[in-house]
Amino acid sequence: MEDLSYQRIYQSREYLNSLGQISYRAHFGGYSLSVDRIVFAMVAEGELYLRACDESAQYAVAKQAPLLMFNKRGRQLSLNYYFVSDSLWGDRSLLLQLSTFALDAARREKAQREAQLRLRDLPNLSCQLEILLHEAGIQDAQTLRMLGAKVCWLRLRKMNKQLSVKVLFALEGAIVGVHEAALPANRRQELIDWFNDVMKKGANPF
Repeated sequence: MEDLSYQRIYQSREYLNSLGQISYRAHFGGYSLSVDRIVFAMVAEGELYLRACDESAQYAVAKQAPLLMFNKRGRQLSLNYYFVSDSLWGDRSLLLQLSTFALDAARREKAQREAQLRLRDLPNLSCQLEILLHEAGIQDAQTLRMLGAKVCWLRLRKMNKQLSVKVLFALEGAIVGVHEAALPANRRQELIDWFNDVMKKGANPF
C-alpha cells in the first residue's frame, strides 16, 4: 500500500505541476500534499483526496464523493477532503481546476488565520517584544512575515541600538514557526553574517 501511495504522489505531481512545486509529508496516517507549505490534498492508501471548499461543493455532491476517513483511538473520523475517482483522473483539466480551487481556498483560510493571529501567539515573542514591535509599526503576524526578520529587526534597532542577534533569531523563528534554537545551522549563520555586516556599517544596509 505504501508503494501505491508513492505512485499516487508522483502522479499528482505530474498532473498538477502547474500549481507549483508540490511537497509531501506523512500526515494522519497518509501523506499531505502542499504548495508553499499550504496543504491542498491528501494521499491515503494509494488514493488522492482534494481539500473540500465552496467552489468544489457542487462537484463533490453531484458525484457523491466520499470523504477521507481515519482512525483516531478506535473511532472513525472524517476529514474535509473528498475522493478523486478514476473518472476524475481521466479528466485532467477538471482535476487541475478542482485542485486549484482547493489550493486557493487553503491560501485564503491561512491568510485569515494569520490576520487574526497575535504576535505573542508566535514562538519566541514575549509580551515585551510584542510591545516593541507594535511601537515599530508591526501590529500582527501577517505584517511580520511580509517584512521578514531582517527588516523588522532594523526597525527595532532604530529604537534600541544595542539590539542583539538573539532578537534576530527570535524574529526568524517566529516567522517560520520554530523556537529560535531550532533554526537550521545554515540559516543561523546567514543571519549572523548579516548581523555582523550591519554592525560594521553602523547603518541601515537597505
